[in-house]
Amino acid sequence: MPSKKSLLLEQKTLNWDSEGLTAGVDEAGRGPLAGPVVAAAVILDDLNPIRGLNDSKKLTAKRREALFDEIRARALCFAIAEAKVQEIDELNILQATMLAMRRAVEALRLPPKLVLVDGNRLPTLVLRAEAIVKGDALVPAISAASILAKVHRDRLCDEMHLQYPVYGFDQHKGYGTAQHLAALQAHGPAPCHRMSFAPVARSKK
Repeated sequence: MPSKKSLLLEQKTLNWDSEGLTAGVDEAGRGPLAGPVVAAAVILDDLNPIRGLNDSKKLTAKRREALFDEIRARALCFAIAEAKVQEIDELNILQATMLAMRRAVEALRLPPKLVLVDGNRLPTLVLRAEAIVKGDALVPAISAASILAKVHRDRLCDEMHLQYPVYGFDQHKGYGTAQHLAALQAHGPAPCHRMSFAPVARSKK
């Protein structure tokens, strides 16, 4: 039976490199007129790379769905978080986005040493963090986070469509398209709409 000392040495060899783990963070849904804003945080496994990661907006829906499953299966850990419509209306969309990002990072099963966030703003974190403009196209972990956030939010929009079919959420995902604005004018806002957004506020009956 190995000694206690040898067990401790064995455990030390399992530690990650001295710089520690890096998490990528991105959001989906800042611009739409309805639904929550979603953020994801991902720590990838450098020894098990995932091919084809890119900014989620540059991928087809089918490719995003496939990568969504692959990221969830092969990442060291991930977390997806939301800020609800009511929080968006209370805080404003920027602060609600930062809240969703912080929730995603804090929900990670493994604590990262560094958090890389897409864009030019950072959520309030106790961890070291850096903002990277266009990070979703430059940093694989941020690309992975963008894919998780986008697919998760699109699925929420499909659920919203089942509940409120007159607005066409399955088509525009909550963005202010002509179809969406026409439905708002005809029917007024639903509970899932962001009442603080001007096109929604103007449509109140």
